Amino acid sequence: METCLNLPVSTENHYSRKPDSFWKRILFPYLAICFLISLSGCSGKVQDLCEWPSFHGPDRTNKSSETGLLREWPEDGPLLLWEAAGLGEGFSTVSIGGGLIYTAGILDNQSYVFCFDLTGNPVWKQPNGISWSTNMSHASSYLGPRSTPTFDNGVIYHLGDMGRLAAFDAESGKEIWYKELREEFDADIPEYGYAESLLTDGDNIYVRPAGRKGFQVCLNRNTGELVWANTEIPGIEGYSSAIIMDFGGSRQVLGSSSNCYYGVDTKTGKLLWKVDFENQRELNITDPVVRGDHVFISGGYGKGSMLFRLKRAGEEIIPEIIWETDLMDNHHGGVILHEGYLYGSGSNSRGWFCLDFMTGQQAWNDIRGKGSVTFADGMLYMLDERGTMRLVRASPESFEAKGEFKVPEGGRGMYWAHPVVCGGRLYIRHADKLFVYDISRNGQN
Repeated sequence: METCLNLPVSTENHYSRKPDSFWKRILFPYLAICFLISLSGCSGKVQDLCEWPSFHGPDRTNKSSETGLLREWPEDGPLLLWEAAGLGEGFSTVSIGGGLIYTAGILDNQSYVFCFDLTGNPVWKQPNGISWSTNMSHASSYLGPRSTPTFDNGVIYHLGDMGRLAAFDAESGKEIWYKELREEFDADIPEYGYAESLLTDGDNIYVRPAGRKGFQVCLNRNTGELVWANTEIPGIEGYSSAIIMDFGGSRQVLGSSSNCYYGVDTKTGKLLWKVDFENQRELNITDPVVRGDHVFISGGYGKGSMLFRLKRAGEEIIPEIIWETDLMDNHHGGVILHEGYLYGSGSNSRGWFCLDFMTGQQAWNDIRGKGSVTFADGMLYMLDERGTMRLVRASPESFEAKGEFKVPEGGRGMYWAHPVVCGGRLYIRHADKLFVYDISRNGQN
């Protein structure tokens, strides 16, 4: 079933519609699917609601707590439940919250945030600034938002690719507030536009304008007002998305610039530490991976990977390098940590890797493509950038594929939007289309 997203821009609240329309389009499908999901064994506090509220999930580890999923796929892949069209170009993946699905794309040189219900029906779309464009011939197919909308307590936050940050009512799409980051923080347009997916934490929202008046900043997520701005971080935009880390009594936001990874204090914005890390293209896109006091970072274009440990020395925090390797030079597909092993791909034609987290030693390497990955129920969902999706057992013993299929094309460009597993479903975005597959073991989703 295909849904075409061809609706006018609307700020109408669902509660102002006729009751029958609201029940048929929103509440009934939501309640029905929640009931089916409860039958399929959805587990854990977050998974009771089967939400995936932001890029790489509620805790940014890109690991779902769901169970009851297929351990092996049929020869032609899992059942395609529905697809939606009309998203334009873009590499934003989906977030899911409050029974609705969110993503972003461009139409007629305008960036939009889109909202669907759980059956694929369009609910609203709202503009969020003009779209990024380029004269670079190699980047002509890179157009469209990379930032995934963030859902938090009934509000959607999104960073447009030209630096417009906006908050929208999650149900109606009505804009609550916005800020033009480049103007406020004296920032240049990044080479590839803004790509960060926003991180919320309590009343705070963290974003990286990469400007002279604020490289990493913290805003009040309810009003958009500035809480603090850090101007100590060297380099230019790095393109990763922030994560939170607790260490030694301090809560930190971890991010990247073009030449380093860093941690800043969430209360004050003070730079606590940084690690020099620069590849040939000055693009640090992969999010850090944290376990305890250890931090893993990786970069493409021949840079490789590094593990370091944070140590306290009086009032200072000092990063101590544990190991470095040229393996798994992750481009922008992300890295999963599971039971002491790292899973992800290298750039160019180096394929997929499994590395020991504490030693950096290679457990296995499979050269079939590179791409993005997510995790659920002991399995890796590996989407290569040419559109082949594989189900692989998350084990250091071997690369053991349990099924694969080719995702249909939704337009031009690579399959760079990261896959999402939520509510017994697999969500895959490609260009203009969103494809949704049933991966539940009982086939009821």
